[in-house]
Formats: sequence, structure tokens, C-alpha cells
Amino acid sequence: MPATTWSRHHILSLADFTTTEYDTVLQTAASFREVLSRRTKKVPTLQGQVVANLFFEPSTRTRSSFEIAAKRLSADTLNFASATSSITKGETILDTAKTYLAMGTDIMVIRHQQAGVPHAIAQEMDRLGVKVSVLNAGDGQHEHPSQGLLDLFTICTLLEPNAPRLELLKGKKIAIVGDILHSRVARSNIWSLTATDAELHLAAPPTLLPKLFAGCGQDRPGKLFIHWNLEPALEDADFVMTLRLQKERMTAHLLPSLREYHHLFGITRSKLQLCKSHVKVLHPGPVNRGVEISSDLMDDPEFSLIQNQVTSGVAVRMALLYLIGSGKIT
Repeated sequence: MPATTWSRHHILSLADFTTTEYDTVLQTAASFREVLSRRTKKVPTLQGQVVANLFFEPSTRTRSSFEIAAKRLSADTLNFASATSSITKGETILDTAKTYLAMGTDIMVIRHQQAGVPHAIAQEMDRLGVKVSVLNAGDGQHEHPSQGLLDLFTICTLLEPNAPRLELLKGKKIAIVGDILHSRVARSNIWSLTATDAELHLAAPPTLLPKLFAGCGQDRPGKLFIHWNLEPALEDADFVMTLRLQKERMTAHLLPSLREYHHLFGITRSKLQLCKSHVKVLHPGPVNRGVEISSDLMDDPEFSLIQNQVTSGVAVRMALLYLIGSGKIT
């Protein structure tokens, strides 16, 4: 592992991440990616520690990758399922967290449909004076830090596989297309991708991209642009990230139809002709095939980095657990 001076106890947001912290995560994840390529993929780094995955809403990629990341670091894991927990009997979220604390949990990975829940649990752990770290695995429409970091890692390792670092994004144009209004992934990526001198272009229908996003990323090294049509966002883009339409979060009729959305904002081969010839496409998943992206493009390794993102997720989440967990080793 690279030498680090990591001091962050919780990972709740990327809004205040420093360049040094981004580079530390990227370099540590690169080391773990090498570990994952070995025949023996487990290291004893967090042996004896307990990682509790407290997921209060459904997840496939994030939950599974945090679980395998913890196991690759030799930690013990506890997996919480809301539907079969005492939450259904009236227990509060904080009392649930305290129950896992009493079981000896060292790191809590929290996902919740309401923004702020991981922060509230982190504040309670701090109030109690315990050395339990909290990692935000997605809270409402607020943020999804580990997804933002694995997207960054996926891009940077493509640009320079052996030395991923934030400065590689300088001068790059990155487009994020889709349901930005409801996307915690978009919010985390806005913070990470404007942390250096890159151009970030957001594109969506006005109902899914309010004007308030124009104020995001102010006083950041990177430049942020918003578009209510697709073409200017794609023109000469190096990377295009398309986002899922989160119909479960939509409380109003925000789109005329899925067919119309795909016609105007769905990513297809023909639309990528506006981009640079080496353009790559990302999607945090799950994907609505034929809506956000054409099915053939999604499966084409010449353009698609979607499976790379899933693979990157394990290495990045190993890095995050290692960074906040290594300080607990005595």
C-alpha cells in the first residue's frame, strides 16, 4: 500500500474532499486492483474488524461490492435487511445503529432513501465517543461518494493505468446526461469532476435539470455548464456518463414518454459521432436498456466502460474501507 496521511474518520460527502484525498483514494485503489488480479485475492489488512452493511433500500452493485471488499480485506461482515429487521416493529434507525455498535461493529456502511441519515448516525457515533466510522453508500438525493470515486477511478485508470490521479482530467470534457434532478451519483460526480481543470457538461430536459444546478461547483477549478438539449454537451466530449431515469423518485409527470426521452437524450452510436473519436461511455447502473442508452452500445467494449465501473467498485471500496479502518488497528 502507498504511504498515506489519511485523517478522515467518516466518508459522507465529496464536497470537501481535497486533491490529496482524491489522489490517495485513487493510488490506494490501484494497489488493491493489483491485489484483486492475484490468485490469492485476500489480504489481512482489516482482520478482526467488523463491517456492517446497513442498507435501508434495495441495492445490488453497491451492497455486493462493499461486502466482497470487506471480505477481501479479511474483515467480518454483518448484512442488514430492512424488511426483516426490527425496523418493521418500530425500532428507530439510531437504535438499530446502536445495536450494531453493541455487537462490536467498527465500520458502518449506510444506505437510506432519506438524505442525511448517514450524517445523523455519524454524529451519534461521535457523540457517544466511539471509534466507529460511517461510510455513506447513498442517501436520498444527496450524495453517493463511493460511486463518484469509482467513476473517477474508472476514468483515470483508462487515461493512465498505473498512476491514476486527479490531474489527468485537466482539459477533458465530460458530459453527464439524464435524470440529474434525482441523482445522488450526479451530485457526487459534480464535486469530484470539478475538483480539477476539466469541463463538466450536464444535459437533461428542464424538468430533470433545474436552473439551481448552474450554481453547483462555483469557486471550483473545473467549469460547469448546463444544457437543455443534448448536442452541445456531447460535442467533442471525451467521456459521456448517462444516468438512469429514477421513476421511483418522480412524484410528478416530468416526461412525455420514455420513447420521447430516448429520442432526445438517449445515448446511441449516431449521437456519439458528435464526440471525440475515442469517447467512452459510463453508466452507474442499473441500466434501463433502450432508454438511457441503446442496448448494443451498452455491450460494446469499444465504447462502454460500464463493466469496468463494476470491477473498479470493488477496488475503490477496498481502498475506502482500508483508509478509514487502518487507523483502528492496534
